[in-house]
Amino acid sequence: MPVSLPQRRFTARLRPRRPTTAGQPAPARHPLCHAGARALVPGLFATAFAGQTVAALLPHVPLLLAATAGSLAAEAVLHRWQRGMVPLFAKSHADLTVRHVLRDLLLVVGLLRLGEQDRETAYAPLVAGLLAFYALHCVIQAASLLVRRTRTLPVVTRNIDASALRLTPAPPALLRRPGPRLLVFGMPATAGLLATAVSDAPRYGALGLALSLGLGLTGLGALLLRLLPGRRPAGEQEVLDWFDAWLAAYRPTVGLYFSGGASSAYQANMWLEPLAQLDGRPVIVLRERFMVQKIAATDIPIICLPKVSTLMRLEHSTLQVLIHPSNSGKTSQVLRIPTIKHTFVNHGESDKLSSCNPYAKAYDEVWVAGPAARERYALAEVGVEDKDVVEIGRPQLDSVRPYAGPPTGPYATVLYAPTWEGWDGNPGNTSVIAAGENLVRALLADPGVRLLYKPHPLTGSVDPRAGAADLRIRELIRAANRERTGPRPDPSAAAELAVRTRELDRLTIADFRAGADQVERMLLQSTPEPGRAEAVARATEAWEEAYWASLPEWEHQVVTDARPALYACFNKADLLISDVSSVISDFLASEKPYAVANTSGLPEPAFRAAFPTVAAATVLSPDAAGVPALLDAVRHPEKDDLAEARAELKLRLLGPAEPPSTVRFAEAVRALCRAAQDHQARAAMRLRSEIPAQREGEPRAAVSER
Repeated sequence: MPVSLPQRRFTARLRPRRPTTAGQPAPARHPLCHAGARALVPGLFATAFAGQTVAALLPHVPLLLAATAGSLAAEAVLHRWQRGMVPLFAKSHADLTVRHVLRDLLLVVGLLRLGEQDRETAYAPLVAGLLAFYALHCVIQAASLLVRRTRTLPVVTRNIDASALRLTPAPPALLRRPGPRLLVFGMPATAGLLATAVSDAPRYGALGLALSLGLGLTGLGALLLRLLPGRRPAGEQEVLDWFDAWLAAYRPTVGLYFSGGASSAYQANMWLEPLAQLDGRPVIVLRERFMVQKIAATDIPIICLPKVSTLMRLEHSTLQVLIHPSNSGKTSQVLRIPTIKHTFVNHGESDKLSSCNPYAKAYDEVWVAGPAARERYALAEVGVEDKDVVEIGRPQLDSVRPYAGPPTGPYATVLYAPTWEGWDGNPGNTSVIAAGENLVRALLADPGVRLLYKPHPLTGSVDPRAGAADLRIRELIRAANRERTGPRPDPSAAAELAVRTRELDRLTIADFRAGADQVERMLLQSTPEPGRAEAVARATEAWEEAYWASLPEWEHQVVTDARPALYACFNKADLLISDVSSVISDFLASEKPYAVANTSGLPEPAFRAAFPTVAAATVLSPDAAGVPALLDAVRHPEKDDLAEARAELKLRLLGPAEPPSTVRFAEAVRALCRAAQDHQARAAMRLRSEIPAQREGEPRAAVSER
């Protein structure tokens, strides 16, 4: 079975967890992780620093000792349980460096206040040593920035042998992060000053400062060694020359261009498999450095070109076609390359306005699944000409299994996969807010239903009401599972899933050490293992089989992790309930029954007229009154009067079954490559005709004299 990768992530040291099922309690959170405890850390710091100030001015040794210990404890709490607050402190100019300086400054003030007049001279070396330590900290930071600059290459790659660039492992993370470095290196100095305050013996402070200075000098030496000519990666021009040579040697023909945020990587990942199956030499072109690790497991060479000037080097390559699964601000930059043909394939098709965005007219062609999308562009009148629209189907859907009849077991599996609320505030975007709880209650009320709830990852990101409704839905499912009983799978099923998970993780997840940077990752991901793509397909199929076998047949599931993928849930479901989104179009590949929640406020006839993808659906009102009849039709196909309509709508949305979508996609790529070649040939002919030295009857020497 072809592997489907619509939402699989490929991230460093991130192990996908088994989704928390509704019958299992959510993992307990540490008390300090709750929102109510967020004020604890600022309160601890404020109390500790106020105590240090009072103790230093009085002076009062026990209070100074306790306040300093409290300040260090607050640091531990912050970095262990409240890491999300670290940026907030930085924005308030109260980052770790400032806190550390303030802590040591108050200690020095306390020492000077504690000592007699003649003791101030004895403490002067301690003050000088402390100043020297902070000066050394600044020098280390400057060296760290220089090292980072030498390791920030103009091109980031994956699946490409870049050993010629003298790639090396990254420096220890402690040397690259100024806050933690100051805390660790400065701890001996702080402890020594505290000991001096308690004992009135300067030697303890001197010893602590000596240890801190020694640590700092050792770190500085390690960084300076990396700045030696033979120890640092290739320079910018050397990297660019290497990149040009790689382009000339690899000779790419078709590429996938993608730019976006961290949560949008799935839009590119869903096109990896179709791209890998092409006959040409594919390449993936990215613009954001972090996105290199967000792209799922693939053998296709990946190049990240953050700068426009580097991106323009593609103009002189053999690249002929770039496929765009999404629009972004940086898309306009690559569209300036005249030697490349550009096509927009989108990352899903629905009746939403985003599926016929006016930006699409900037591309040479727009590739859609079937006739419905062609009609959608014509009706939208956004400037996309019909001659530029090419129907290719949806090659990702080869892994979606067709309808095989009504449920044969004791349970009908229902997939509720609502979309998110969107940016425009339209109440019809998502059913979660107005109808989600009613739909779930109606489904849970049927003892013969097994519910799979898979919300959109962005649910609640715009409208807090959607996030709150999502949490209530999950609690409804957990409560329903607590009231259900039934046989559980053999323990060997869980063991088999663990084995399959480890194997799939080994193939698809890059296992970097915590301190690895982009250069080190380039070094470790230079070339994929031979045959890895086929191994991933087999491992994914085995994992999905083991996953479903490890779950009780009767238990409802909340599916929120990258695995199982959406298409795997399609294959398990007998019925889909969703909103107006691309999920409907993709699910129609199976021709199974589906329903759409109408939360738009439109009457049903107007709702169907406004959204053609609803033509073969059962329309559910927000009160979910139609759920029992819908389930009855799923169990008894003779009552399903929409089966023929689904087959017709599938043809309109996804195009004909023959030739297969993968074949149509490949042919569209070849045709656009030919168009690019013809365009390049005509451009070259015009260029030759415009060169004065090549005009007929004009000697070359005459031109050179001008």
